[in-house]
Amino acid sequence: MIMFYFSATGNSKYIAESLCNTMNAACHSIEEKIDFTGLIAPEDVIGFCYPIYGSRLPRLMREFVSMNEKSLKGKKLIIFCTQMIFSGDGSRVLTDLLPRDHAQVIYAEHFLMPNNVCNLFFLPVPGDKTIDWYLAKSQKKMQAVCENISNGKVRKRGFNPGSRALGLVQGVFLPGLEERAKKKVWISDDCDLCGLCVTICPMENLAVESGKIVTSDNCMMCYRCINKCPKKALKVFLKGRVKKQYAGV
Repeated sequence: MIMFYFSATGNSKYIAESLCNTMNAACHSIEEKIDFTGLIAPEDVIGFCYPIYGSRLPRLMREFVSMNEKSLKGKKLIIFCTQMIFSGDGSRVLTDLLPRDHAQVIYAEHFLMPNNVCNLFFLPVPGDKTIDWYLAKSQKKMQAVCENISNGKVRKRGFNPGSRALGLVQGVFLPGLEERAKKKVWISDDCDLCGLCVTICPMENLAVESGKIVTSDNCMMCYRCINKCPKKALKVFLKGRVKKQYAGV
């Protein structure tokens, strides 16, 4: 088994590594500069873990799956998604990127994890006690998941008609939001040009030019830069003030 994940602020990485530590499996971020085709080829079971955005995969994960489509033919898949509340068919939608019967899903699960959207007043960033509660719940669920996988039990969260209907309702507006969000990054005068946001952006959307941070209009709303900026100088998609950042897990 091998697991590939995209994690903006640590939640999906935590879940991916929790599985791999228990199952003694290799674990890789899709942002690594490595030969993914070579890693996939000898493995029977391929895992994916990602945060869900409006019941859809992050753009970077969609591109990764599509790029490696041929390598996934005939493989068994384990699919995990991390969500703030619910996602409908968050795990199932990965299969929409593959031809019918291209691969076999042997397990799919959703994990509730802390909110990292830090510029919406009605979605407060959780405190330490709340984060600990999420982690305890996820560890308990992961223990059951690993036992099920080891015993050959198949569970496919998000694949039933009700979940698909909920996912469709949530995801119908995402393509338009994604396109608009590409240009919705603002940098305030508090920026001290430390360059951290440039280094950590998974889309290489930010750069330092002429003494300021500029964008390439390619944001995918992962919220990594806004949560990591030492000066809270960035705003993504929404202009709400960042009072408390999510440090990750």
